[in-house]
Amino acid sequence: MGLEFGGIIGLIILALDIYAIVKIIGSGASAGAKVLWILIILFLPLIGLILWWLFGPSGRSAVS
Repeated sequence: MGLEFGGIIGLIILALDIYAIVKIIGSGASAGAKVLWILIILFLPLIGLILWWLFGPSGRSAVS
């Protein structure tokens, strides 16, 4: 087994962060809000992902 448990969790978080960034880019939020959410996710990967999931721009509710 080449990957340890922490490595697998890191890969899952990376994949979810990429998914969130793609969803942010495709959202109807303003350009400023998109940039802000992407920066939050890049600098705080896990916390940013959770915050985006709770409050971020999407079809159900957009914070801009």
